Amino acid sequence: MTNIQWPELIIFTILFAVVTVLGFVASRWKAGNTLDHLDEWGLGGRKFGSWITWFLLGGDLYTAYTFVAVPALMFSAGAMGLFALPYTIIVYPIVLMPALRMWSVSRVRGYVTPADFVRGRFGSPTLALLIAITGIVATMPYIALQLVGLEAVLRTMGINGSGIVGHLPLLVAFIILAVYTYQSGLRAPALIAFVKDILIYLVIIVAIIYLPSKLGGWSEIFDAADAKFDKTPSQADGILLNANNQLQYATLALGSALALFLYPHSLTSVLASRGRSVIKRNMVALPAYSLVLGLLALLGYVAISASVSPITNNATGKPDTNTVVPVLFDTQFSSWFAGIAFAAIGIGALVPAAIMSIAAANLWTRNIYKEYIKKNATPGEEAKQAKLASLIVKFGAVAFILFIDPQFSIDLQLIGGVLILQTLPAVAISLYTRWFHRWGLIAGWVVGIGWGLVMLYNIPNPATGKAHFGGSALKLGDLSIFGWHPLSGSQLQIYVGFVALIANLLIAVIFTVIARQLKVFNGTDDTEAADYHADEHDKDLREIGVH
Repeated sequence: MTNIQWPELIIFTILFAVVTVLGFVASRWKAGNTLDHLDEWGLGGRKFGSWITWFLLGGDLYTAYTFVAVPALMFSAGAMGLFALPYTIIVYPIVLMPALRMWSVSRVRGYVTPADFVRGRFGSPTLALLIAITGIVATMPYIALQLVGLEAVLRTMGINGSGIVGHLPLLVAFIILAVYTYQSGLRAPALIAFVKDILIYLVIIVAIIYLPSKLGGWSEIFDAADAKFDKTPSQADGILLNANNQLQYATLALGSALALFLYPHSLTSVLASRGRSVIKRNMVALPAYSLVLGLLALLGYVAISASVSPITNNATGKPDTNTVVPVLFDTQFSSWFAGIAFAAIGIGALVPAAIMSIAAANLWTRNIYKEYIKKNATPGEEAKQAKLASLIVKFGAVAFILFIDPQFSIDLQLIGGVLILQTLPAVAISLYTRWFHRWGLIAGWVVGIGWGLVMLYNIPNPATGKAHFGGSALKLGDLSIFGWHPLSGSQLQIYVGFVALIANLLIAVIFTVIARQLKVFNGTDDTEAADYHADEHDKDLREIGVH
């Protein structure tokens, strides 16, 4: 760590200190009577308005890893990296109505997690447990990936040690995050999100105007990217998609869109909003982030034109492609502005990491601890349990970085996306119909999760030498159903999560038909039709902060 970029590190530290102060101050911002209740600590009092929700959802969904990984994928593979753009556009029309219904029924019944809803809808603690475990498992590596983005920035500033000392700044940052999240709950990331988004917009606007003018314009940038991909032997990269990966691009975009609001942290931000009108406004306004994401993705091509080389991770001895954008900023901007850009990415890691840890803690508390360990837990005991769980989740994510190759965290997040998509029938579809039988949903979940993991396990990545878990793109010719290859020889690729979801739905339908024919009891539905349309001013709403 002898090549530390001191001007950049000082500016980064100052801005980090500012958001730390905000994190602690947040406990008194829009405070309710007490933080010893999940409504207050875990959902911010369920009273965030349009602006706060917009920044909170933006900070939640557009993470630090997005800011480094999407352009890094563009840098490495070209057009395939742009899948993130259509999926963040189509996601909002897709989830608008389900999000409204989930907010309404949760506000009426006091639900804090998607598993709470499933428990009430089907009267099945087993199904709710499966949804909770899926959410926690899918969220953990997602938090770890925020650390990957933060470490890419620290590495670019010269903090690139090979031992525990090299990870010390990261550990300090997450100890601070853990403490102010423990104290302030969801209010902390909600307040910090304002700073994060202002910095991100500032950096991207400057970058997208300044860098192309410096490098000869967009025509030169695209020509440089095209020339690079033409020299590589891979048929999977290029500035245009090819015949084999177009289906994967479409299914990956659609599958990612369906999965995004199934993640517990996404629903946490929705449930924290004041009313249905707030959610409607945000579904209209949030595509503004997609514009920024599209511009940000193009920085991968800008990095090619600027002849950027990824920094070698001293812990693994391999080039870290996640450093592409930080290195671009470091080499093309003045030190002071690069420091601001690094702070934007670093703070962009803290906001979603805090929300994700709170969401995972809520799942543990409501659907495992209260359901199976202490059924008569008081609101105060629930809040204390959630605070402790949020600490454990954060340091579990840090452990991924300290003791496991960070690339493995990326692979785990890939698995997490396939897993969380399998909760769609029980969570999203069940907002509209109770036709599915709870045992059908459980059977579908088992098949979707199991087959999804088997398919992921069998996908190699020759570029990295990995024989298993090498990606999410499955060749249709390799699709195997008990040894039968229905599309043998096809080179078309498809997103594994999409295939697993189809199997999930098919099994759920079959088991539901059988259960209905056998007249198997389908549990008791605690919800009523009117619950799914309730709004903030309805007189019969459950009081916030009480059981």
